[in-house]
Amino acid sequence: MWKSTSGRCFRAGTGSIHSVWTTWGDRLCSQTTAPPPSSSLHPLRSQAEKAKRKNKREKAILSSVCYLYVLENVVLNNNCEPVVLFSPPDTTLPLPQTYSPKYVESCWYHWWEKEELFSPEKHVREEEGAPSSPQNPSQMEIPHAVDKYFSLCIPPPNVTGALHLGHALTVAIEDSLARWRRMQGYKVLWVPGCDHAGIATQSVVERRLLRDYGKRRQEYCREEFLQEVWKWKKEKGDEIYHQLRQLGASLDWSRACFTLDPGFSRAVTEAFVRMCDLGLIYRSESLVNWSCSLESAVSDVEVNSKQLSGKTLLSIPGYQQKVEFGTMVTFAYPIEGNDGEVAVATTRPETMLGDVAIAVHPHDPRYQSLHGQKCRHPFTNRLLPIITDTVVDMEIGTGAVKLTPAHDFTDFVLAQRHSLNSLSDNPHLITAHLVYSEHPIAFSSQGVKRFEAREKVIGALMEKKLFRGKRDHAMYLPICSRSGDVIEPLLKKQWFVRCEGMAQKAIQVFYKMLPLVSPYSSYSDWCISRQLWWGHQIPAYRVSFPDSDDTQEWVCASSDAQARERAAIKFGVSPDAMTLTQDPDVLDTWFSSALFPFAILGWPQQTEDMKQFYPNTVLETGSDLIFFWVARMVMLGTELTGQLPFKQVLFHSLVRDKYGRKMSKSLGNVVDPLDVISGVSLEGLQKKVMEGNLDPREKSVAMEAQRKDFPEGIPECGTDALRFALCSYKAQGEDISLSMSRVLGCRHFCNKMWQTVRFTLGALVDTDVLVTPLSETSPVSSIDRWICSRLSGTVQQCESSFESYQLHAVTSALHSFWLHDLCDVYLECIKPVLKQQDMAARQVATAVLYHCVSLSLCLLSPFMPFLTEELWQRLQPYGPDTNRAVTSVCVQPYPKASQLVSQRKLELYALVRVARSLRAQYHITKERPDSESQDRFF
Repeated sequence: MWKSTSGRCFRAGTGSIHSVWTTWGDRLCSQTTAPPPSSSLHPLRSQAEKAKRKNKREKAILSSVCYLYVLENVVLNNNCEPVVLFSPPDTTLPLPQTYSPKYVESCWYHWWEKEELFSPEKHVREEEGAPSSPQNPSQMEIPHAVDKYFSLCIPPPNVTGALHLGHALTVAIEDSLARWRRMQGYKVLWVPGCDHAGIATQSVVERRLLRDYGKRRQEYCREEFLQEVWKWKKEKGDEIYHQLRQLGASLDWSRACFTLDPGFSRAVTEAFVRMCDLGLIYRSESLVNWSCSLESAVSDVEVNSKQLSGKTLLSIPGYQQKVEFGTMVTFAYPIEGNDGEVAVATTRPETMLGDVAIAVHPHDPRYQSLHGQKCRHPFTNRLLPIITDTVVDMEIGTGAVKLTPAHDFTDFVLAQRHSLNSLSDNPHLITAHLVYSEHPIAFSSQGVKRFEAREKVIGALMEKKLFRGKRDHAMYLPICSRSGDVIEPLLKKQWFVRCEGMAQKAIQVFYKMLPLVSPYSSYSDWCISRQLWWGHQIPAYRVSFPDSDDTQEWVCASSDAQARERAAIKFGVSPDAMTLTQDPDVLDTWFSSALFPFAILGWPQQTEDMKQFYPNTVLETGSDLIFFWVARMVMLGTELTGQLPFKQVLFHSLVRDKYGRKMSKSLGNVVDPLDVISGVSLEGLQKKVMEGNLDPREKSVAMEAQRKDFPEGIPECGTDALRFALCSYKAQGEDISLSMSRVLGCRHFCNKMWQTVRFTLGALVDTDVLVTPLSETSPVSSIDRWICSRLSGTVQQCESSFESYQLHAVTSALHSFWLHDLCDVYLECIKPVLKQQDMAARQVATAVLYHCVSLSLCLLSPFMPFLTEELWQRLQPYGPDTNRAVTSVCVQPYPKASQLVSQRKLELYALVRVARSLRAQYHITKERPDSESQDRFF
């Protein structure tokens, strides 16, 4: 029977076992036993042909190895389906001649998980843990463990889709920090999680139901629809976790958290009820960003500002014809009591049905005589006062502004300042989709959509001879990022969080420790209601009494029973004398996300994780989330736990394409990190565009961009190369313009590392002597001492740069040392030495080479976990610690510069310290002589 080959296996998320079985089975069956053609038949074969045949043989070897591993380790489950049983990698086989990311990255992650190397419980100090042994590797001692912790939470990606290169950058940075601290002996907790993404997920499922069954959400009851969402989540929810594993993220999967898990939901309910009791959450009628397509309020982060230079026709959901924007309409209001008029200019004439006043600047000479007068509304017959306010810009439009407080945020503030009616109950306001028909304009009884109403209003103004013209006007149009619809400011009764007080309290602590937010920042109240079904249903109950059908009394509680008890006490009635109805709305996803750093640790219970790992050591995230996520975590964390949720904040820049453009599906420049890792053809890239949700015009633009940028597709680069490339950019500062050529360059660097270790293994085999420990290795030649000095300097650079989170400086130092110092200089210098008969010189050179390579692999491990594990494991049988239990480079001590300083250097450092002490003691300085003493020498 065949041996279990190299222990290669298949990474989670790369496909079903059926496809694996089929792929490798077909490959094995397609192999022929016919001997290769005789070389004499091809005496003039070119070097290119030889290289091609060599690569083909190498791939055949790797394919056969993988297939034989599957054949040896496949069992059938209860459904008679083949299942692969993963076993520890076998590194006793010869190292293949060429580097293959697929070969290296196929199984190490499964072994790390099996050994539970990412669990903080497994990292115990030698005197605290059970003795480690090959038979019990999970009880692994960490002799260099320290009594410190390092904790962080991954910014939870939305459960709706796949990771992109921005997520890959986050993973690369966070995993490098987690692995570095773990190697330093810290107890590391890095918690994975996914966000339920209320709007995004519900939108995806609604489109799926409409496409597959022709049914809209409103045709289901709430429970039926939620069952469909949970079914979709179970089908797609694990894809992101598979991608994180493929990226090598050393997450503690035993603590994986979904924001709708029962424990997390209890934390959200507790936070809402506590904040209600403290008066920090209230219900009020106010303006919100309303998406007519979603029929829900949305947060500011889900509103994009589209810049228009003038007249522009745009496709809007729900309209067959394109809608015109970027124009300003001018019309007149007759002044009550005389024949005068006031001309106002607006980009939204349809909202004039809800106008309550006209505002002018108090110093505008054109309107001095009109202060305090009134105009007559031509359709509602309402009198509109003319008010003055310095917020009016005299240079825009006519200098006179119509105020529609129910449909404009600025107008709403002005209406409150001047005590104007909000017209919240006026029937002439725009609803979620329509304009009501109860007004003098001849609308149909079914109502008219808002942008159709625009044309009808303009036509009615023309009939009354009040229309004064239309012209192009540059403007910003608010667009819903989820639906592509134009956002409508709408007056709604919603739940809000009072942010000003919490913000000031948090800033007093936050600004001293993390000076990222101005202490003078102002925070408007935060609308947390969403008119959705998928999410945390708001734990608030409307109280109704038999003799009153219009009550708006509310109680907040964690359950129906608690709500009934609270309402009985509040209103002094029997618990049975009322009807409770829970608010059907759900909470904004950002509300639950703001609890993430402590809810994942078991809050509100004081769990062991809360005691050990809270506050988080660091928060690492994109700079675009400062106010939408980071500031809210600071406010809620400080309010609910009495502590900042993290001690440090590290922001990285946005990832853009090589032209500096923001990545967008419509531009065709969004790159899936798995396509960089495994490679993809141009046809594969374009297939993804065709299967997406872009309209036909955007699809053609995206596909043309892909043909230009990736004419040959994306070559296979591997996880290690992608991570190293991402970390090689300066993460703080300017945005990152990622070039595939840079990633491919890191792929070549991986191959250089591979060939260096092959050379080192050959030298170790030829020497046939175990390497002496680092402390006992004494370089004798000048080149040995030079490379040791360069290694020491590299370790020092890594230490200082890691501490300051300058990962690009770490990668630069390691790349330079390995490529230029080790390969270009040292290897070339010792090749003649390794061929000499002088065994002592060969042993020293081999020992120095071994330690340079072994320590460099440890230094590179946080960035290149797969490749360094593979190469480090192959070097260990030749090292000085061969009797220890089988372990991983993941938990090796991260090299320290102090370990590499020789006794000679220590004596030199002591001499320098004594010299400096004597100079200070006897006041010996380097002061220059005065000018008179200088003149004596001339």
